[in-house]
Amino acid sequence: MKTVLLAGGFGSRISEESQFKPKPMIEIGGMPILWHIMKEYAHFGHKDFIICAGYKQEYIKEWFANYFLHNSDVTFDYRDGKNEMTIHQSNTEPWKVTVVDTGYNTMTGGRIKRIQPYVGNEPFFMTYGDGVCDVDINKLLDFHKSHGKIATLTAVKQAQDKGVLNIGGDNAVKSFREKSIHDGAPINAGYMVLQPEIFNYLKDDTTVFEKEPLETLAKEGQLMSYIHEGFWQCMDNIREKTMLEKLLAEGKAPWKRWERDVPHIR
Repeated sequence: MKTVLLAGGFGSRISEESQFKPKPMIEIGGMPILWHIMKEYAHFGHKDFIICAGYKQEYIKEWFANYFLHNSDVTFDYRDGKNEMTIHQSNTEPWKVTVVDTGYNTMTGGRIKRIQPYVGNEPFFMTYGDGVCDVDINKLLDFHKSHGKIATLTAVKQAQDKGVLNIGGDNAVKSFREKSIHDGAPINAGYMVLQPEIFNYLKDDTTVFEKEPLETLAKEGQLMSYIHEGFWQCMDNIREKTMLEKLLAEGKAPWKRWERDVPHIR
């Protein structure tokens, strides 16, 4: 299955860094948070990614264009007028990464609509490019397959200022409403599984995925929630970035399921 990552927003709440690069490319532990999310999915065997780029989309393309080179041992041979490069060893992951320019001002639903040709007529994962989680991706997928609805989202219970869900006893999402900053109800953490029918709910570039599409799915009984009681954290500001970096540096990052040295945080 393909994994779609939303990475085209402006990241205005963390403008200290997003003025130079897209928010999902802001680093924690020396690597973009987008890379961390991709590592999560790859851990469960999902290695085909579609990145919905927009703001400073050239930065994302250039980063992946250089990723193989920057993570390989190479010999450059310029002797006798040659210009040869030999790869000795590479530490890159066996991923397929498609970066799509989905527009500068396109809303979230519009970005998903634009990558329909790359997804095709098959279910896919979808999440945001600015939050890490230790959800079991394959258990999420099994749950999605078990109920036969169009959409499943991962719900976590935190006092956060995110979209709030009203969930019934059968785990069906009854309604989807806007955030309340002190609301302790379950929130939408992303990490979704979507059937291809979702594209019928997306009109154009002005469609906000979290508004009419999810609200309509909830009213139709087509939106289900996978309750996650573990770790989830977005990176909306410098304070949250610092917290994630500290967890990673101290070896306490719940989302990290791979072995890799991280820089020392001074």
